[in-house]
Amino acid sequence: MSWLIPEKKRNIPGKRWLSICLRTLHLIGIAGLSGAFLFDLPMSAWHSYLVLTLLSGGLMVLKELYSDGIWLMQLRGQIIMLKIVLLALAWFYWEAYDLWIYMLSIVLSGIISHGPGKLRYYSLWHGKVYTRDVMQGRPLGKVKDSGESE
Repeated sequence: MSWLIPEKKRNIPGKRWLSICLRTLHLIGIAGLSGAFLFDLPMSAWHSYLVLTLLSGGLMVLKELYSDGIWLMQLRGQIIMLKIVLLALAWFYWEAYDLWIYMLSIVLSGIISHGPGKLRYYSLWHGKVYTRDVMQGRPLGKVKDSGESE
């Protein structure tokens, strides 16, 4: 195993509450950022929400990577990386960046955050549900659905 994908998931004290707080801040940022797309507000009205969105989103990615890098091999991590690319396009091509791409990133978030475990833990690279059990050569165990506690 490597540093990115340890043999066992790394524990983060207070991980559940950290996740809740970061997600809440992220939702506040996304809501404020929508002013740029839905109401054509000046940058001064939504720029701080962009910063909040980027910081909270970045911290959520770092938390997932530290906890267990297998996340990158699963659709849940790959969709988030796609969202980052889509939102980066907004930074470099603001005039060409359209409302539908912003909405697409929200739709992708909703699907991957609340979708069934067999979708969230699917790996495009492996062509199957890919969990730590599968990675270590064991049969696929129960796949946790969204909202289930660990």
